[in-house]
Amino acid sequence: MRRYIPDLASRSVPRYTSYPTAAEFHDRVGVADQRAALDAVAPGTPVSLYVHIPYCHEICWYCGCNTGAIGRPERMAAYLAALGQEIDAVAARLRGRVVAVHFGGGSPNAVPAEDFIALTDLLRHRFDCAERLEIAAELDPRTLDRAYCDALAEAGVTRVSLGAQTFARHIQEKINRVQPYAMVARAVADLRAAGIAAVNLDLMYGLPGQTADDLTETLELALDLAPDRIAMFGYAHMPRLLPRQRMIDDALLPDAAARFGQSTLAHDVLTAAGYAAVGFDHFAKATDSLAVAAAEGRLRRNFQGFTDEPGEAIVGLGASSISQYAGLLVQNEKHVGRYRLRAANGGLAGARGIVRAADDRLRGDIIERLLCDGSVDLCDVARAHGACLGPLHGALGGLRELVAHDLVRVQGWRVTVRDEGRAYARLAAAAFDVYRQSDAQRFSRAV
Repeated sequence: MRRYIPDLASRSVPRYTSYPTAAEFHDRVGVADQRAALDAVAPGTPVSLYVHIPYCHEICWYCGCNTGAIGRPERMAAYLAALGQEIDAVAARLRGRVVAVHFGGGSPNAVPAEDFIALTDLLRHRFDCAERLEIAAELDPRTLDRAYCDALAEAGVTRVSLGAQTFARHIQEKINRVQPYAMVARAVADLRAAGIAAVNLDLMYGLPGQTADDLTETLELALDLAPDRIAMFGYAHMPRLLPRQRMIDDALLPDAAARFGQSTLAHDVLTAAGYAAVGFDHFAKATDSLAVAAAEGRLRRNFQGFTDEPGEAIVGLGASSISQYAGLLVQNEKHVGRYRLRAANGGLAGARGIVRAADDRLRGDIIERLLCDGSVDLCDVARAHGACLGPLHGALGGLRELVAHDLVRVQGWRVTVRDEGRAYARLAAAAFDVYRQSDAQRFSRAV
């Protein structure tokens, strides 16, 4: 039974798609660090590529992604040319083997179909790619038709995620993303007819004007589409950092109690329908590779959320993309114009990031296992890192409140998030975060 504890549910904490988080990035990290990290990847090391497309045909007001309206077609052509230059520069150094490619955005299907095929061909020619290569793409169903689905299949795309968010028209109008259920259903049918069997849906709770009845209807319609995975994200309202969110009326947002109720409702409906709860915001069919990875302890967490990708490093390509190496997190230049200049002047575009010290790597592994598995043995992780347990004493003290509420159990050096505490897992992770800031405007609510 998930329990609503007002003080805990309303706290703001990172989503921990990395550790340290992007909030700790600084401009003292750049191309030289990026170059050294690429050179340090051993031959044959499994690597994932993340390709960022920073354009959409229309901007949604809730969106926190680095994206802008595409406008003139020439903008996309110029961006793809710069992306090609960066790919050439990275491929000249990277000796790892690419096992997965993820296209994010923005809207990757803002790229013309023939250019998308050419881009995937370029990746295969420039990098050493595994024979069985998973290529995933986040897509906007509003600009997706059967011809584009066929092009995705020709490009080798094996999995897609459709940004559905909600099927309630009155909410869609409030977030500037109107897409009738029939439109999304047609996109799912077209993708499957094209041979792309793995189709995921992204949904949201905590949206302006959203009620429990709205969410129930959306979930029921989503289940009719039988997606392989459903990501159930809580809307993070941060208008101070994201000006487009100022178009959303704060007064219409559900309060902390309503958000918690919606999160619980989604969990109950989806698990009752046979989906396995993966982490704190993903759900997958029991036969899906994500659910299998979770059951086998192979689940990972990175900038794409919970994943089963086996890459030991993530190489980001494109404006604002983030690369993740054992000892470094580095983000490309965010501004598209400046990114293009960097790509033209040597190819690499790293502009900010953070060097991951030994303690960062230790704590990052603890946080990842806690969020992915719901339990972690601090002794085992410390031993694997050749570290002592002393610095972690404070983290155990930071769990005291969660333990008192019977949401977390501490037995010796093993920390376990109880089923009742799954909704508060990010708070448990935050106990191990030495950079943590209690800035309500910077991070999303815990639930």
